[in-house]
Formats: sequence, structure tokens, C-alpha cells
Amino acid sequence: MKITVASYNIHKGVGTDGRLDPDRIISVLREMDADIIALQEADLRFGDRASVLGRAALDDTHWRPAEVGKRARSLGWHGNAILVRRDFDILEAEPVDLPTLEPRGAARVDLAIAGQHIRIVATHLDLSGLRRRDQVKAILSHIGDCDGDCPTVVMGDFNQWGERSGAMREFGEEWQMHAPGRSFPSRQPIAKLDRIVTSHHWTCQNMGVHHSATSAQASDHLPVWATLQLP
Repeated sequence: MKITVASYNIHKGVGTDGRLDPDRIISVLREMDADIIALQEADLRFGDRASVLGRAALDDTHWRPAEVGKRARSLGWHGNAILVRRDFDILEAEPVDLPTLEPRGAARVDLAIAGQHIRIVATHLDLSGLRRRDQVKAILSHIGDCDGDCPTVVMGDFNQWGERSGAMREFGEEWQMHAPGRSFPSRQPIAKLDRIVTSHHWTCQNMGVHHSATSAQASDHLPVWATLQLP
């Protein structure tokens, strides 16, 4: 079984030109055409935390959102949302609380694809770095509390400059860390903040940063992707 996953911090739909333009984000998602997409900053931060991507706009795509929000108008939890191909079966989806000094969280969805049970976690870790290690530990604890051992992918904006330093060490040797390339800031990327971490079950066949004319303007991050295969 082979899938392409992607992670994209959409900056609440505000591009590098300062314009709020959710349609550009949708265009970038279509360009990538990944099977599963983790979004960060998908909801507004204040008020009713409404999604910046309209449900009607998503209805016209290949994806549907996993229901992880705690508010009626939210697409995700603390801005973390997961989009999946419509022909994938969603077995379970829920928000994950993280220890934090800032509004941070994660989202988890279990899927059945071609008879295989897989688990996806989307997250956006602490910017200050003070609670980043604790947040990774909380994610791993949550995964450990789920029933059964299944292939797992954790992806998002880790806000970590070192590829295997700091909070990334908490994953341990049984996890494979993939930093597909420089993704921030989108116009002249210098930092590999956006990562994809996989359990030992997966083989990464290919990975990269999606850099196009639209993605360079749509957000301050470029999306990253990886093609993963199970034996």
C-alpha cells in the first residue's frame, strides 16, 4: 500500500502579499494532490475559531476533513486539521490536548485504506521551545494509549531548526524523521521547520517541498510531502 502525505501551514489563509485568499490555498492543495494532508493554522485564533477554508470550497475537492474540531465552525483543533481522500474510511478522529504556554494542540485520525489500519497525527508545536519536548511526549503517550499497533505518521510544523536535536530526540530510534527540505519562509526558504515522522512500518520512497508560483505566495510556509509505502 502506497500513499502520499503532505503537511502545510496555511497561515490562516493570509499570503506573503498580506491578502486573505483561501482559494489560493485550495489551488496549492490541488497542485500537490496528496492523499492525506495535515494543515496548521487552518482556523482563526479568536472568537468562534472559524475555519479559513470554507466547507463548500472543500466539498468541490477530492478531500473531506476529519471531524476533530470542538467548535461548530472550526475545521481543526487549535488550527490543526486533517484532510483525507473521500474514498478512505475514517474509523476514528479526535482532538489531542497538549501541554502548552500558547494555544497549541494536535489532531489524530485512524483510517482504513485497502484493508490496512493506519494512524495520522497532525500538530503544530510550541514556538518558544519551552514546552516542545513535553508536547512530543504527550503525542507519543496518546498514540500509545490507542488500541493496537498500527503504521503511524506524525506531521506538521515542529518549529524545530535542528533535524534531530531538541524535541525531535523524544521520538527515539524506532521513529524515522523526514525533513523534506527548506520550507520557511516561503519566498526564500532557509529553515526545515515542517517535518514528517513515521513509525518503523513505513518506507519513504520519495519526499520534497512543493514550490510553485502559487505556493510561494499563498502562505509564509511551503508545503512538504512524502510518498510512503508499507511492505
